[in-house]
Parts: sequence; C-alpha cells; structure tokens
Amino acid sequence: MLSNEQGRMLLLLARGAIAEHFGQTPRERLHAAWLTQPGATFVTLTLHGKLRGCIGSLEARLPLIEDVRHNAVAAAFQDPRFTPLSDTEFSDVSIEISLLSKPDAILFTNEADAISQLVPGRDGVILESGNHRATFLPQVWLQLTKPQAFLAHLKNKAGLPENHWTDEIKLSRYNVTKWSEEEH
Repeated sequence: MLSNEQGRMLLLLARGAIAEHFGQTPRERLHAAWLTQPGATFVTLTLHGKLRGCIGSLEARLPLIEDVRHNAVAAAFQDPRFTPLSDTEFSDVSIEISLLSKPDAILFTNEADAISQLVPGRDGVILESGNHRATFLPQVWLQLTKPQAFLAHLKNKAGLPENHWTDEIKLSRYNVTKWSEEEH
C-alpha cells in the first residue's frame, strides 16, 4: 500500500513522461527504492471530464517507475480509441493512476453465479475467453452500476457479444489504490 505522497509522486512521474514526449524537461527526476519494486498500473487521462486515454498493466512485471512511465506515454499516444494527445490538450488533461493488486481467479459454476460474486465499486474484473481478453477498472462501476450490465459491457470490450457464455470463460478480480491530479 502506497501513501498519498507516493501517489502524488507517481502522478508527477506520469506527467513528466508525457512532457518528455513533447520535448519538455520534467520538473522533477524521481528516485526512490520503492519505485524499483514491480508494480502493475493503469494510467487514465481525462479531458474536460471525458476519457482521453487509458492504458495499463494487469501484472506486475516491470519496476513501478518504468510501468507508470510506459503506461502514461501509451495512454497519451497509443490508445487505439483516440488520436494522439496534442501539446495543446496536454495542459488541460487530468491524470489518474491506479495501482492494481494481484488478480485472483473467481470460481463460479455459471454466469449467474459469476455475476452474484461481483462487488460493485470494489472489483476490477478481467475477462478471458479464447483469444479475447478485457478488463474494467473498479472506477467503471460509476457508469455501470449493475453487475449484469458491467459484465455484458466487459464482454463487448473483449470483442464478444453481450450474451456470450461458455465454460471456457475465466474471470479474475483485483482492487486498486488510485490517485488523481484532480484530488491533489
């Protein structure tokens, strides 16, 4: 569990990585032992309250410093749903960092059982079916408050029909600790 001060440092790190892409010098160079520990993060960009990019890692493979920097640049310039962030948008964009816990498999007997185990507002969910895979961060519960709708939209995000169900589906859940520039 990281502190709010450490979260603020992650936000500075993310903004600095995007700034470097625009040829700007980051305000601070951050070095701390905890940044070298593996971490899985998602970096979410919003512009005037609307999603502008969101890219992340589901498993902690890279040092936290590298994971945040990589995901910040990817969210700004490589999210296929959006055009690359422009330098004029950069000053108005708000950054949110979500630090993920290790995912745990959800054991279920059928779709209704799986849905009954989802905890709105708490669970981030990973869905896998064949070559299809998608996740929703817990923050998505703010828009999709009912577990059945949450799962249906997650299937859609994975490129599957909303009514798709097979015995091959795998679900995992995780929690996040998040920090937002809007909160700091």
